[in-house]
Amino acid sequence: MKKFHNTPKNNQSPSKDQLIIYGRHAVISALKNPNRKIKKLLITNENKQEIEKLNLNISYQITEKKDIEKILPHDAVHQGFALYCDRLDSVDIRDLIAMSENKSRCHILILDQVTDPQNIGAIIRSCAAFETLGLIVQDKNSPLESGAMVKASAGTIEYVPISRVTNLSRAIEILKDNGFWVMGMDGYATTTIDKINKSGKIAIVMGSEGKGMRRLVQENCDSSVKLPISPNVESLNVSTAAAIALYELSKD
Repeated sequence: MKKFHNTPKNNQSPSKDQLIIYGRHAVISALKNPNRKIKKLLITNENKQEIEKLNLNISYQITEKKDIEKILPHDAVHQGFALYCDRLDSVDIRDLIAMSENKSRCHILILDQVTDPQNIGAIIRSCAAFETLGLIVQDKNSPLESGAMVKASAGTIEYVPISRVTNLSRAIEILKDNGFWVMGMDGYATTTIDKINKSGKIAIVMGSEGKGMRRLVQENCDSSVKLPISPNVESLNVSTAAAIALYELSKD
């Protein structure tokens, strides 16, 4: 493992197809992912031993916390880790379907116009926690992978396949043609998600907090369900709602 004592220049920023991942869990998970294309690793001296214990034969630069802070967003919690790397490639929806072929029961999450990177990162973490097969988002209405998103996922973005598609309605049709039952989360639905038959292959669609699912997306769903929450509460944050829905789908 090579090491360099170097201070990053203030104008060092990632190129169009790259990003900077920061935070201990996020960076270490990325380093362990063979599909992640690594460009440059910056660490503080106190983290050198931990990186060397990984035995990944990765070069790194020793620098100061204040210099890492100069290349990151304000108030970013980096813990002395910053990694320049390429964004992960999108997974083809057909690959997700192939992953489901030998499973008698599985689930996929679809996000319709959820745009906050922190929420998406938290949702990815829930996907990993409840063994969601993959996440599908619309390319046009979903943010690209970012340092904030990776940080919010606590590094689990490295393990959750994400498919960016051009048309969500078409993606839903493809899933239905391949044996998936597609449910849309709707606060006005009459059935709660804890009451449904959870056997087989399920895709669940969640819309944005403000607007919910778009009309065409909702019309393409096989059914609608809601969370079993108090009538005194109108809705939950989308990442919280996703965690509850995925937990319900993972239960026996």
